[in-house]
Amino acid sequence: MTQPPEITYSDSLLADGTVHRRYSDGRNEWRSRNPDGRIHWRDDRGDSGTDERLGRDLVKRSHTDGRTGYGRDIGYGRTVWGQGRYVLVNRSSFPGRLGVVLGALGLGAGIAAAQYAPELLSFDEEEELRRAAERARARGDGGDGGGDDGGDGDGDGSDDGFDDGFDSDDGFGTAGDGGDDHPGNGDAWDGDDFG
Repeated sequence: MTQPPEITYSDSLLADGTVHRRYSDGRNEWRSRNPDGRIHWRDDRGDSGTDERLGRDLVKRSHTDGRTGYGRDIGYGRTVWGQGRYVLVNRSSFPGRLGVVLGALGLGAGIAAAQYAPELLSFDEEEELRRAAERARARGDGGDGGGDDGGDGDGDGSDDGFDDGFDSDDGFGTAGDGGDDHPGNGDAWDGDDFG
């Protein structure tokens, strides 16, 4: 097991319903959810694009200049990007003592290669993941969102008792829950919408 570099972030819900994300490397990002469930983002360095949940635990980040990358939610607010280039860690998910306890347990101790996101998915592979996730949502079972080669996504998968206007247990950005409702269905941001 190796330990990729870690970048932490925290989210703040703004009055207009968007989210301001602050990264430990100094970046700032503003995020809003589209009715189709994708997250549109722009940062303070002139970059922008969309984040999209693929299946249970994969996230696809598309930049407006055509670049794409994939991340895998490995639970507890952690997302491994690419082949272990870095791990995003959501500090909004585990404030106070809970964060200290989880840190002491060494949840960041090592990332196995099996937890890495794929470098590339074909159009057909992405479509199958989207269809599987949609089937799981339609069944209401939260299922695994289907067949992406094992692993998790970018959420904590638990109700951490932290009420910051986000719903950290609503299924969007939480490993194993199969996705989120759309805004028209009473959806709320969770603490790590597409880490």
